[in-house]
Amino acid sequence: MTGHDHMPGHYGPGAEDHPLTETTDTWDAATARYALLKETPPARTRAMQKELVDKTIQDGQHLGELARDLARTGFKDPRVVAELERCADEALENDPRLAAELYAEALLAGGDEAAKAARRAQAAAATGDLDAAGRIADRLLAVPEAPDLRLGVDVASAVWAQRGMLSRSADTYSWLGPNRIDGSAPLAAVAMIGTGNAAAAEEFLAAAPPSGSPTLLAVALSLTQEGLRRTLGPAPELALPELIRASDMMNAAGTTIPLPETPGALAALCALHSGEPEVADTVLKAALAAGQGGDAARPRLFLLRAWSSMQQDNADDAILAVNEALKAIPWSLAPRDGFLLAALEVGLARRGSDMHELVLAWERAREAMMHVSVDLFSLLPWGELMITAARLRESRRVGHYLDNAWELLGRLGKPPLWSVPLHWAAVQAALLSEDPAGLAPHAAALVRASEHSHLASVLATGGKAWVSVLAGRFEASDVETAARGLAAVGMPWEGARLAGHAAAHADERRDMVKLLACARDIHPQSAAPPAGAAQRPEDARSSATAQPVMDFGNGGPGTPDTSGLSAREREVGRLILEGKTYREIGEAIYISPRTAEHHVARMRRRLGAENRSELLVRLRLALGEGYPPP
Repeated sequence: MTGHDHMPGHYGPGAEDHPLTETTDTWDAATARYALLKETPPARTRAMQKELVDKTIQDGQHLGELARDLARTGFKDPRVVAELERCADEALENDPRLAAELYAEALLAGGDEAAKAARRAQAAAATGDLDAAGRIADRLLAVPEAPDLRLGVDVASAVWAQRGMLSRSADTYSWLGPNRIDGSAPLAAVAMIGTGNAAAAEEFLAAAPPSGSPTLLAVALSLTQEGLRRTLGPAPELALPELIRASDMMNAAGTTIPLPETPGALAALCALHSGEPEVADTVLKAALAAGQGGDAARPRLFLLRAWSSMQQDNADDAILAVNEALKAIPWSLAPRDGFLLAALEVGLARRGSDMHELVLAWERAREAMMHVSVDLFSLLPWGELMITAARLRESRRVGHYLDNAWELLGRLGKPPLWSVPLHWAAVQAALLSEDPAGLAPHAAALVRASEHSHLASVLATGGKAWVSVLAGRFEASDVETAARGLAAVGMPWEGARLAGHAAAHADERRDMVKLLACARDIHPQSAAPPAGAAQRPEDARSSATAQPVMDFGNGGPGTPDTSGLSAREREVGRLILEGKTYREIGEAIYISPRTAEHHVARMRRRLGAENRSELLVRLRLALGEGYPPP
């Protein structure tokens, strides 16, 4: 018997805390029982089992583990069913795997399949078995006057959302109808707004106004739908505090229910779309600590933390969060989370200037995107894939998905909070594709949104600066202002990349030095000292690949030179030639010693060095004059 075999609350003091271990005596008893049952006529066995149940109940005791043993032998009795279902209900929230086992055993004991179908589906979904949950919910929704129908719809909706098909979640609530929605109206509103149908969300909310006591859970759900609706309105800055309070209340409630999206995830998405990744990270930390949404929600919360770290160009923290997401559950990621992970891998590779890894990540993302549809809560990943597709000349692969995204935003009235980051991604993609006609409408959209969105104003300024730099007509002070503005809204990588690229195209040495200093100030590891203090400004453009500057088209802080080393690897190589240890390298450029070791190992492979001495020789050759033996 394993720890999962325990039924809650039916033993002597402390008994439930100590799982039984199989000993020789246990095996002997089991063997004797098997032999006895085999020799006893079935009718006599059933009669004895019934007498045992009668006696236990007459003595005022719970059946406890006996109910499980009887159910497994095929003994059918409504009292056994009732005991198993009651214990399963108790275990559902804290141990859904145990609950699923108990509900299954209740069916073996003669339970009604429809009676607890909604809860069985909830348990299956919470343990990651989306297929089983979907099948159970499907059968329930086909039963006339089905018990717990609303819960069954909630589970079906949550399953569709995890599959990356939020539109089916909305369809499920539409099938249920406003007249039967009751307390699930806020959940229906989340699904419907997420698929661009705000009018239907308003209809459902009007049909089922809040009633009953204002419990923590009820308040959390109410604040969630109110905050989400505010993201669409003329004052989206009011939405984030409301969604944060919704997440706080859900944390305090300490309960898990089927949700198309958790309040914590919605608050984090709102913060990320507002240019406040630090706020997103704080909200997500609290939600994870409270267990918001149960085990099924943990991967998504961790992956959103990784996105927040990536946006702030903290690759090490992003990778740690991704690892936590993968360890959070014993089953594979749901399609929605798998898609988010794939977009994260693409984003990290693009920012790390690793073209080989970028191509591999892109192939994984192409496969992942085929399993999901576009919704309001997946616009950040689609924006990242839009930029990478342009970088790799693969825009046709994402074109129809992006058409769906723009159409969805159009149905919602093009709300700035959700639209602005996607317009910014489209501007970057157009610059990479050298497509001025494609850039114009998105640049204009950012300018229009600037009246109501500080983030749009900053991005519009940044986009204008990029265009001026690429055209070779810019003022260093304007570029610096734009770069620092990007850093202030949680985009230090983009800001440092802009300043570094402008430095390589500066006509005056003082402008080059000023812009490189700006890049280092915004993000110290994004730029290293020039390769020669006496380098002329006109040389900066002709030797851009030898400089640790940003190139808008390469997706990272430098372009690999003829040696095959990226800007970051060249930077590590210089420190290696200075005799630095892995720890000292990490401290110098703000990476972990393990990451420094990883860079060195990759340099050895790329340069074909068999040992450290050979690596030093090849590094000196690769880095050119100015790097003699230490």
